[in-house]
Amino acid sequence: MKHTLKKLPYEYDSLEPYIDKETMIIHHSKHHQGYVDKLNIALEKYPGLQEKTTEELLENLNEISEKIKTEIINNCGGVVNHNFFWEVLKKDTELNGKVLNAIEERFESFEKFKEEFSGKALGLFGSGWVWLVLDNGKLGIITTKNQDSPLSIGKTPLLCLDVWEHAYYLKYQNKKSEYVKAFFNIINWDKVNENFLNENKK
Repeated sequence: MKHTLKKLPYEYDSLEPYIDKETMIIHHSKHHQGYVDKLNIALEKYPGLQEKTTEELLENLNEISEKIKTEIINNCGGVVNHNFFWEVLKKDTELNGKVLNAIEERFESFEKFKEEFSGKALGLFGSGWVWLVLDNGKLGIITTKNQDSPLSIGKTPLLCLDVWEHAYYLKYQNKKSEYVKAFFNIINWDKVNENFLNENKK
């Protein structure tokens, strides 16, 4: 099974002015495509792994040969993380539903959640991601380096922010804090709530 680049659920300019069209084009068609291509190359000599979904690969790293494990972590992680990221981005959605109740219960208020999430993003040294996850039914905020995935450590992602420089540098240059602030204008809370509800059905 050849893995393919997932189409964006919106146009490249749909997140303007918070994320610019040129960044989205490069991020999706170059960076994300690159992870897909490298993953397919890495799997060419492992037909058994080719039949697994990208999520299955990341959830079962202990079953993967050390010869290819790093490539799977980097490239499969790059594919899955970006697939997830695009889905939780959208302008003009309102935070409500059960995920709002859960955030307020866990973090006391949305503002405190926002403060902690932003702090984790700004405090992450180098490349990586910030995640709102469910861990044994409890909400938490974690960071992962490079393209590591929460799936590999048994946590379920609900929301994430890509804090690799290529995600924001064309528009924000070194002003990472402005990018993190802008992110809260383009969170697809409907999708985040759906992620939360789906996990709680299991």
